Amino acid sequence: MKAFVIKEAGDHVVNVAFKTGDYKQQVIFIGGLTDGFLATDYLEPLAIALDKEKWSLVQLLLSSSYSGYGTSTLQEDAMELDQLISFLINKENSEGVVLLGHSTGCQDIVHYMRTNAACSRAVRAAILQAPVSDREYRATLPETAAMIDLASSIIAEGRGSELMPREADPSSPITAYRFHSLCAYMGDDDMFSSDLTDDQLRMRLGHLSNTPCQVIFSMADENVPEYVDKKALVERLCRAMGGAEKVEIEHGNHCLSNRVGEAVQAIIDFVKREGPKGWDDPWN
Repeated sequence: MKAFVIKEAGDHVVNVAFKTGDYKQQVIFIGGLTDGFLATDYLEPLAIALDKEKWSLVQLLLSSSYSGYGTSTLQEDAMELDQLISFLINKENSEGVVLLGHSTGCQDIVHYMRTNAACSRAVRAAILQAPVSDREYRATLPETAAMIDLASSIIAEGRGSELMPREADPSSPITAYRFHSLCAYMGDDDMFSSDLTDDQLRMRLGHLSNTPCQVIFSMADENVPEYVDKKALVERLCRAMGGAEKVEIEHGNHCLSNRVGEAVQAIIDFVKREGPKGWDDPWN
């Protein structure tokens, strides 16, 4: 395993990434809220399986990793992801990457591909594992509604970067902006909710139709409320993305810790099929 530090000139943000295998094609894993290094049980066997196909697995520690998500934004994550891909191209001779998002990491991928940043052209394909609605999950918690109202009023006063009360999120300090983004209807993070219309989903996800995509949905995901029809939702998400490949993992939990083999197999099959379709050099 190789570790490297990514720092842009004059940038105060320093990110660390870890790479297994020394290959010119990389799968970049982007974790969800509270995630950090080795965030899911399938990452270690995935690294071994990718190595056999001559692909590296890269894990990036973002400013939003671990407890940093509450004071970060999708915009910051996208910028740091772009810096990583730039680093891989310039320093590691990358010939293209596949993005693999888990949970809220899926929002990072959707947002990054919308930015049309220079290095996004190096993204050959994207995998969304457990693209679930933070808003629908948090709506099941009793304190959420009042906290959304509070966040909205703080943002309206131009103080979106101020911290919310501790009860808004006991896991991490969280700004009014990020709480609203995660919990409010059509907030910036609201991309996968079952109550969004087809047009709203298309507006949020439609730009991914230009990128080969796979959606891996856990059919027993504990972060999806009981009332949500998971089969209908994953079908709608894939359609909104212009026909993404759908993988339904029966009885799978949110992190697929109970279906590691199936998770690795689905990812490897997709990478082998979509990965080597040519390299779009961002610098040409």
